[in-house]
Amino acid sequence: MTFKHLLDMWKETNIPFEEIILTEEMVETGMDPTIIRNNMKKLVEVMLTEAEKNYGKKHDSLTGLTGNNAPKLLNHSPKLLSEFNYVATVTAISTAENNAAMGRIVACPTAGACGVVPAILYALKTIHNASFNDLVSSFIIAGAIGNIVAKKATISGAAGGCQAEIGTAAAMASAALTYYFSKDAEKCGHAASLALKSLMGLVCDPVGGFVEVPCVKRNASAANVAITTAEMALAGIESVIPFDEVVDAMYRVGKMMHEDLRETGNGGIAATPTAKKLVEDIRKSWK
Repeated sequence: MTFKHLLDMWKETNIPFEEIILTEEMVETGMDPTIIRNNMKKLVEVMLTEAEKNYGKKHDSLTGLTGNNAPKLLNHSPKLLSEFNYVATVTAISTAENNAAMGRIVACPTAGACGVVPAILYALKTIHNASFNDLVSSFIIAGAIGNIVAKKATISGAAGGCQAEIGTAAAMASAALTYYFSKDAEKCGHAASLALKSLMGLVCDPVGGFVEVPCVKRNASAANVAITTAEMALAGIESVIPFDEVVDAMYRVGKMMHEDLRETGNGGIAATPTAKKLVEDIRKSWK
């Protein structure tokens, strides 16, 4: 499946983009579109339920390196973020910290990037009173973006760096936001491209190999990248490079990365003196 193929079908018909995606998935997998949509509904339900449950809550992570960031942001009066961005940011951190505490999440597309898509869905529900069905429709577009990246490239930090995880999540969220407000498949492609390009080259460097630092805060940053790129796409700003080609470029960049920059915990900020000392202290505390 390529985005160009889906886009060409959308342009040639009057069928809503989400239905084209479900039909193509049926062709590839043989699964009834109704079953696929119902599965997507279950995932959205979990994301919204957990977002509501964990919004701004404190969590106890395995290492103690994270878990209290969401309450800090919740108790902060935002000076720069819009109400939508603020809710999305709190949600992203809350969801990622819930994951670090072994809570229930939807790996979307991965556990390390689990906060981005729920952030925009929960913000749409909270700020724009989005209906559940509209959120599911937008999530179907997000799913297609993630599926294309997974098939053409990778969504694994170990294979392609954090750009493959958090970058894909941002692309998914940006496309979902754009679809909610426009129902325009072409703009969704531009939004996803702009988001993925913004995070291309991002290394995967978890301190101690734990999905905590810098992963949790990257979810918050990526949610705002998704919002910004969606706004640009809705305004008519286009990505010069088509989405399929952006995905191919991301994959090549990932292959060029040294293995230390791909989830090993041996490079990037994981190799800093402070990170090494933190890991040493954690190991001592476990003995």
